Amino acid sequence: MPLDSNDLRRRELAAIHCAKRDLGLDDGTYREMLRQIAGVGSAAELDEGGRRNVLDHLRSKGAPRAQATRGRPHNMDKKPELTKIEALLAEAGRSWAYADGIARHMFGIARCAWLTPDQLRAVLTALIKDAEKYGRRTR
Repeated sequence: MPLDSNDLRRRELAAIHCAKRDLGLDDGTYREMLRQIAGVGSAAELDEGGRRNVLDHLRSKGAPRAQATRGRPHNMDKKPELTKIEALLAEAGRSWAYADGIARHMFGIARCAWLTPDQLRAVLTALIKDAEKYGRRTR
């Protein structure tokens, strides 16, 4: 189910606040960063572009991305397509269960780890189209 704009906003704001905590920013430093990056004094005032800019800035300073590791395939090193799938899932804030659901829907195979390279490329195509549809990065 695709995220609506309110769900996306909530997720991005949560990611901003988690990054603030992970980087150990005090309130004054955090608010100054918001003013410099987006011209606002509170994350609640950020528009979509502002949230993306703040997240990009926080990640450039070392804040980790959301990890999509639950259900992670054991054969990641043998199938390079799985690495790209993992990156797209992390960017979308989705777990491996989402990709496994695509595999089940498209091919009747329960896990991405069991797909052939051609089938993995089809899953990648679906995830890339989803990312483009919702304005997420694909590279």
